Amino acid sequence: MVRWLPKRRFSPIGVDIGARALKLVQFSGDHSRLIDAARVELPALSDQATPEQQANRIVEGLKRGLDDRDFRGREAVLCLNDKQLCLQSVRVPKQTGASLDQHVAQEAVSRVPFGIDEAEIRYLEAADVRQGDQTLREVIVFAVQRTVLQQALDTVERAKLHPVAVDVEPAALVRSYTLQFRREDDKLARALLVHIGYTRTAALIVQADELLFVKYIDIGGQSFDQAVARHLKMALPDAVSLRKHNGDRRAELQDPEVAKSVAAATRPIVERLASELAMCVRYHSVTFRGQPIVRMVMSGGEATPQLVEAVGKQLDLKCELSDPFRGLPQIPNVGRKGQWDVAAGLAMRELN
Repeated sequence: MVRWLPKRRFSPIGVDIGARALKLVQFSGDHSRLIDAARVELPALSDQATPEQQANRIVEGLKRGLDDRDFRGREAVLCLNDKQLCLQSVRVPKQTGASLDQHVAQEAVSRVPFGIDEAEIRYLEAADVRQGDQTLREVIVFAVQRTVLQQALDTVERAKLHPVAVDVEPAALVRSYTLQFRREDDKLARALLVHIGYTRTAALIVQADELLFVKYIDIGGQSFDQAVARHLKMALPDAVSLRKHNGDRRAELQDPEVAKSVAAATRPIVERLASELAMCVRYHSVTFRGQPIVRMVMSGGEATPQLVEAVGKQLDLKCELSDPFRGLPQIPNVGRKGQWDVAAGLAMRELN
């Protein structure tokens, strides 16, 4: 008798732990329905906080996010952030199988800032690139120390979650993008994905589910807060509160004077971000010749319509805000949709 394995009724819970908040997302098994989404603000810690205090903060946040919610089961996919990972792009001869593994390992030895024997290393193949008379393969290498990986797993397990996979932010962002852009024209087009977090921005160039390029830029919400504090000569906590509360209101409810002051304060940061992204676009045009980038999709907790308009205008690209719940029925008010991209992409991770 042939026995068929039952289809999953629910996805794992995607767990995205950020600098100031954590997000949890779960879909139905076919990703056609949102089961639940929870955001929990994390209390601030001093720079002298111990690893144990940092872990306790996350455990308590996860417990609050799971309490009295509709999440089904406790299987989870967690994400390693850019501070836990070493990310490098390398070029190797075009190979397959064990030969490619060997070349990538050889390149990683000199680039990873810790011993290979204490690291977990994975890589994604990007695309072919021309280097002189040679055609090489661009490969994106991700490495993490095993002790760091184990600490992340232990922290999630303390919150009574069962980690079934560990992923990286760029892979989750690509999955979220493919969930939103499914048409054949979308699959043929190349896009710049810009995920703006509180401390850093991830810039990715993709075609459908193929990741061609990734770079982290040291600009984020923290940069905007500091700029507002300097410009208005106010304490940083007050600047954080001012920018958050005014930015979260609908445009017609915003105080025009506050909005004008915030825009003036943050303009140099926006211009610097646009300049960094323009360099990514130029790198793509030289390295991956052929198809141009046709759109930019902006996500993250710091992504706003105003920022989309400003950066899109400077890059001369069609730009829009990400919405990983686009097309799904009965979506509750979850605030800025783009902040859920990573958690949604983690929840979409296929499990063996």
